[in-house]
Amino acid sequence: MTTAPTAPPAFEGFDETAVSRWVERLSGNTSPRRNHWKTKEIYFEAAQQVLEAVPRPALTWKNIVAAADKGCRSTFYEVAGAHARHRMVDELINDGGSDAIQIALRYLRNDPVEQLIDETKVWSFWPYRQRLLRTITTGMSAEVMAAELTAAVVKWAQHKPELAAAVGHAPPACAVEDLTLIHRGLLSGTQAATRLTALVQAHLVAH
Repeated sequence: MTTAPTAPPAFEGFDETAVSRWVERLSGNTSPRRNHWKTKEIYFEAAQQVLEAVPRPALTWKNIVAAADKGCRSTFYEVAGAHARHRMVDELINDGGSDAIQIALRYLRNDPVEQLIDETKVWSFWPYRQRLLRTITTGMSAEVMAAELTAAVVKWAQHKPELAAAVGHAPPACAVEDLTLIHRGLLSGTQAATRLTALVQAHLVAH
């Protein structure tokens, strides 16, 4: 899956968020020998495969490694865990903004599998975000933009219910950050995360 944006978003602030910078920097690396994003994608796909398996095995690092193409413990811990390289949560922390820090605290996990799932959600949601950004314009009100964003999150959850439900129905972190951007200081990172978590949970319970 191609994750780098194919066109600039209509509302330019969206490509300046911490999570957007993280995705674009890593996915934009074209080096075949030192491409950490490709390694991450192997484990994103494996995690999704484990979640969607019937019957579903336990969501453990061993089962994710077993599902991964040429998976092994060492590369798993390169992409997940406290000492993993290029963690999404570190990008949020290093951003330093109040909302980014609040979002980072919501996604700061002790369990490396949960950390991997958080990043897998962003990877999985990214094509929906790309389509969303091609429709948003600066002339839209915050209410309209927020409605478009929440509709994209719901559509993603419909298509990926197992992934969406994992780790307490946490929404993709990029969607949380986008929602704070839309509201421009009137909705905190914590509030945005809570709102989208409730949205995902309510949708999945209803279906």
